[in-house]
Amino acid sequence: MSFVDEFSRSVDDGLKLSKRIYTSSKDQRPTAAPPRQPSPMERSTESFLPTAPMVYAVISDPGIVDNPDIPSYQPYVYGRCDPPALIPLQMKEVELEMECVLDTVFVTMRGRWWIHCVTRSRACECRIVVPMGEQGSILGVEVEVGKVSFGTEVVDLADERINHSKSKGGGFLKPQMFYLPVPEANGGSDIFATIKWSQKLLYDDEGQFTVHIPFNFPTYANAPSKIFVKREKIKLTLNAGIGKEVLLRGTSHALKEKSRQGEKMIFVYDEAVENWPTKDFNFSYSLHSADVFGGLLLQSPSVHDYDQRDMFCLFLLPGNNKKRKVFKREVVFLIDTSGSMQRKPIESVKHAVFASLLELTDQDFFNIVSFSDEVCSFSTCLVPATEEMIESANQWMGTNLVTKGGTNISRPLNEVMESLANTKGSIPHIFLITDGSVEDERDICANIRTQITNTKSISPRISTFGIGLFCNHYFLRMLASIGRGHYDAAYDPDSIETRMKAWFRRASRTTLANLTIDAFNNLDDSEFEVYPQNIPDISAGCITCMFGRYKGKLPTSVKAKGCLADMSAIELDLKVEHVKDMQLEKVFAKQHIDFLTAQAWIYENKQLENKITKLSIQNSIPSEYTRMIMAWKNSAEVDTTKAKKQGLNKRTGPNERLPIIIHGLAIGFGNIAATQENTPTGFSELKPPEALEVMFTKAAGCCSSAADCCCCMCLIRGCSRMNDQCFIVFTQLCTALACLGCLECCSAVCCNNGDS
Repeated sequence: MSFVDEFSRSVDDGLKLSKRIYTSSKDQRPTAAPPRQPSPMERSTESFLPTAPMVYAVISDPGIVDNPDIPSYQPYVYGRCDPPALIPLQMKEVELEMECVLDTVFVTMRGRWWIHCVTRSRACECRIVVPMGEQGSILGVEVEVGKVSFGTEVVDLADERINHSKSKGGGFLKPQMFYLPVPEANGGSDIFATIKWSQKLLYDDEGQFTVHIPFNFPTYANAPSKIFVKREKIKLTLNAGIGKEVLLRGTSHALKEKSRQGEKMIFVYDEAVENWPTKDFNFSYSLHSADVFGGLLLQSPSVHDYDQRDMFCLFLLPGNNKKRKVFKREVVFLIDTSGSMQRKPIESVKHAVFASLLELTDQDFFNIVSFSDEVCSFSTCLVPATEEMIESANQWMGTNLVTKGGTNISRPLNEVMESLANTKGSIPHIFLITDGSVEDERDICANIRTQITNTKSISPRISTFGIGLFCNHYFLRMLASIGRGHYDAAYDPDSIETRMKAWFRRASRTTLANLTIDAFNNLDDSEFEVYPQNIPDISAGCITCMFGRYKGKLPTSVKAKGCLADMSAIELDLKVEHVKDMQLEKVFAKQHIDFLTAQAWIYENKQLENKITKLSIQNSIPSEYTRMIMAWKNSAEVDTTKAKKQGLNKRTGPNERLPIIIHGLAIGFGNIAATQENTPTGFSELKPPEALEVMFTKAAGCCSSAADCCCCMCLIRGCSRMNDQCFIVFTQLCTALACLGCLECCSAVCCNNGDS
């Protein structure tokens, strides 16, 4: 059972269990209304996934479930919940604050939840779940429960707290859905949480930016209105930073403009509500421009920045010029058909490739190449993208894309590169899709870099798509950067088709190619760095942003040169502007860390690894060389009497509170062994140890302790000198000890008391 299925089942059990909670006769509304019944065509598990930040009480002992203010004195419930039930907590307050900067929105949500389902004499663990938008990245969580407060922190791998920490979960429930445990919260108490994350703005073909925040609270998150006065507060700060007129397009909430300071606009919403919002927050705007435009933003480093070089941001937007033509395309799909791609992954890839082919025109050409141990092609050459050819290709995929064999990327990639080397009048695209890692990834990058450098015409654009966790996503990111293409990934089998379609649209609709900026050539190469290293092409409905550091001076006006679809040259005047009211490094920190990690991997550079560590800690973004932990912020003493009543272990005292590592935030560098063994595609699911494994561990510990008391030879000699009566007594004693050991194992499994 996956994490998502187990989570949904636990929430379902929690909603049923919450019916035990007694409410006063003055307010007859149930404290936990059941969710709407899903339709037969809808996955039932999806209806229980949170669509807004939520907190759940983790209930293993159903006997503790009761109204903390009005006990119901219901009959005791025997047994335990396995897996533990999750009861959604009622929310008292919520405040949403957003800051839009360039293509990123920074979100801060503050909420207060009431543990309404646990009697005051008992305590339970809670779980915070945060759904995020496109490319969401958690930046930090601060929690306060009673006199105890704790929060997340990014630390170096060498930090002693990691070695002494206890691994207790946290991480991603599914892509873009972060969760964090809250240990030992007393019934009836309030949980104050401040959650910070960043995500990308959505950008469409009309040149419209959209802020989309999951903010749809279920009905069972509402506390009775007669007890709490609900107030919904929203603040949005818009800092486009581009020097263009901002046109507001629409909003889901009645925002009011509070102030305007230069290019910065502030909107607020503050209303008393009867129920929490049942729709996501959306805010759309556009920048007034009929054609492609861009600019160069410069900023000096802060005093606390370890890198004292100046920063710059190059941004280019395609605008909404409908007359701007898209380059003719020569498309080749390189599809991994190794044994690990079986079932859902390969079927999703087939559907996505067929949908992508339908977006081509009659003037475009395509081919499909599958690779494993062998290479198989739909055609010996590129074929026109007519309806007949596309339908024929779809039938060919259904018959020939059979998963078997190993993974060999180098051979088919080199063959396709050679066949597209002399393309003229169009842009050749290579779309590589794989779920595995190979041993010669560094050699592949070096060979592709050499081939692209030696290409005189428009070099093939290489876009990469990784599926699951067994492929090396940093290799795929680096390969796409070298090939001036686009990189994307799917960590969830249900998102493969959707993300592949969007990935193809971004990469294939090129309107301006071969961009260069001469002003960068006048800077000192040893002090100049930019990510990605090659300027990507401008595509319809896609923002192009680059971030870098430099020393020296840039002119007040910069020109970008490129090539249009008719192969004519074009020059863009980029306005150079010094900015102070936006943190460029904060906006591009995640992108910067990812590209640096790819470089550190390909060059095996320890200095780059140290640089990534500093960047990661400075911006509170976990990386491959750091970890996010949850640590206590104060040392408030725990009442010993209360601890004894609740049966808490003495080791959980304030002086022994160990940090908890948040797992699953680092994707790693692939798994060559799993790829070679054709292990089915790995996705981000960390399963808890099975009960049988726990039982074997306990049994082994019991037997090993008994065996340590005497040696085998002494036992044999002693048994040989026993009479029959003594031997019978000894056998009965061993049987009794074995029964006691079995009871210990059963209690460990049933009570889930692994720490005792």
